[in-house]
Amino acid sequence: MAETLTGRAFFEKEIKKSRFIAQAAPVGSEDEATAFIQKVSDPEARHNCWAWKAGAQYRFHDADEPSGTAGRPILQVIEAQGLDRVAVVVTRWFGGIKLGAGGLVRAYGGTAAECLRLAEREEIVERTRLSFHCPFSDLALVGARLPGLGALIESETFDAEGAAYVVAVPCDDVAEVMTRLADLTSGRIVARIMDEINGNS
Repeated sequence: MAETLTGRAFFEKEIKKSRFIAQAAPVGSEDEATAFIQKVSDPEARHNCWAWKAGAQYRFHDADEPSGTAGRPILQVIEAQGLDRVAVVVTRWFGGIKLGAGGLVRAYGGTAAECLRLAEREEIVERTRLSFHCPFSDLALVGARLPGLGALIESETFDAEGAAYVVAVPCDDVAEVMTRLADLTSGRIVARIMDEINGNS
């Protein structure tokens, strides 16, 4: 089962007078990855090399380092550590000593690897959205039970008769959650599957 990060991670290292800083974050899409890369890249640094992976999508960039010495090693580290939906930026300030192609691969890959090893992780849980309407008489009971069913409330919209819910539940638990909601309310709640989404636990 793939994992992602719970939040931002940071690691700094000096290698032959060059300063390397790796920053990593969870991302759910190319747009989120691009926004993170733009946010943490230092325009005054000589190189801001990066890679990201989100499901089947991935990209990497050498940022004027020799081809294959920076972006790809960062991506390989993400994959080797069993991570997904992660972006990593490694920024280098050149210290005057050339590292050579092999040295660059080790420096970028090693800095990224250490950053990710130190980061807190969580298992990626694929979820499905369910929608249902809950009468006022059942609101307190259902509201209390939803967390125990592994359901994340995405929206709760009140009307004259109760509340319309959209919840995200683990794909493996969809049938059980639908049955439990019906049982709890003597059939007053009939949940419907909306779509499958990508989400974290």
